[in-house]
Amino acid sequence: MSFSDTRTRGALVVMAGGVLVGAVNIYLASSLLPTAVAEIGGADFYAWSMTVYLVAMVVATMLVGQALSRFSNLGAYLLGFATFAVGSLACAASPAMPVLLLGRCVQGLGAGLLSGLGFAVVHTALPQQLWARGNALISAMYGVGNFLGPALGGLFAQCGSWRLAFVVMAMAAAACGAAVPRVLPRTERTRTQAPVPAVSLTLAVAATAAVSVAGVLPGTATKAVSIAAALLLVLGFLAQERRSEVRVFPAATYQAGSPLKWIYLTIGLLAFGVAVESFVPLFGQRLGGLPPLAAGFFGAAVSLGWSATQVLSSTAVQARTVRRLRAVGPVLLALGFLLQGLVQRENAPIWLVLLWVPVLLLAGSGIGVAYPHLSVAAMAEGEQAAAAIATVTTTSTAFGTAVAGVLVNLGGDSVLDSARWLLFGFAVITATGVLVQRRV
Repeated sequence: MSFSDTRTRGALVVMAGGVLVGAVNIYLASSLLPTAVAEIGGADFYAWSMTVYLVAMVVATMLVGQALSRFSNLGAYLLGFATFAVGSLACAASPAMPVLLLGRCVQGLGAGLLSGLGFAVVHTALPQQLWARGNALISAMYGVGNFLGPALGGLFAQCGSWRLAFVVMAMAAAACGAAVPRVLPRTERTRTQAPVPAVSLTLAVAATAAVSVAGVLPGTATKAVSIAAALLLVLGFLAQERRSEVRVFPAATYQAGSPLKWIYLTIGLLAFGVAVESFVPLFGQRLGGLPPLAAGFFGAAVSLGWSATQVLSSTAVQARTVRRLRAVGPVLLALGFLLQGLVQRENAPIWLVLLWVPVLLLAGSGIGVAYPHLSVAAMAEGEQAAAAIATVTTTSTAFGTAVAGVLVNLGGDSVLDSARWLLFGFAVITATGVLVQRRV
């Protein structure tokens, strides 16, 4: 079997499409909300649109195993696309902000389920020799979504058709859902339903909520307290996972000598770094004098670097080459942030601002060269380990966004200081991936 096989291509389109609609909608609403708020009100709840979406995504990624055992892969995918479509239509029809937030929550549940299924079903839908390439295509959708989301949202908002944007997303989900029975190999439902890890799930949701709320709280001190509370909840989650028989992550994650925990931690540090691009448009406008549209494209450079290099990196199959790619990923990511911090200037000349693009692409390439091979290493541990990749990625993105907000606030009224705090801080944090990766 190869990618030239029609059924394989169809399965990849469905799996990649499921991840893409969820990734697009992380930032789509951010571009649409100013227009939506002007019509339906609810400005006080503006920032909660992202929070409820991310929390719901994390919850759903942790329930992928239960969905697969109860509904099989076909039923689970149909449930994911249907849930996402219903949430999108609820957003489109919202008469007030509370209904929009409810729709975002339902959207997030569908998106999280689809993201987790994308990694889990690769394990059964493709032969092992295609795991790396299939996983690269699927996970590249996060980067593509980070680019398309703001662009599509801005386009629809510019036309004054914010409701139509959600209708289009519902239609995209429905189209992918219609293809599911034709292209995915059918698996059987298990007689014994997988138990729900209720305590672990509660702790994880509380941690994600705490770190997401940190992004909307005023003041650096309150943000730091919220992040500290989230870290304590994460420690409680890990303690519960180690002693429980019903877990979110595979038992091997907590076994001495198993590389799985280091694989997840490296993936998490790579995904953590993506949060930087949320603030690049701000720096582009304030420090580089870029117009909003151009600054927005600059903000997508990390994701573009991730997506482009990921597809190329996935073609590597020799063990030595794979090890080198996994090792160099955190180095490139941290180096890109370090260089980006060094080239920040007040009233930067255009030639220096243009230099940001290759530097940010370099940072993104660090994610792209390592992510597919780390994901394949996790997939080798089984379906539960594969599904957990989405949980790690989504949770790390939420943590990264909150920490980025704290670092930016440390700069006070100086945008230049904020940029340096963020970029140098993230360079240090992501550089720890160099040490972590050695344990893989």
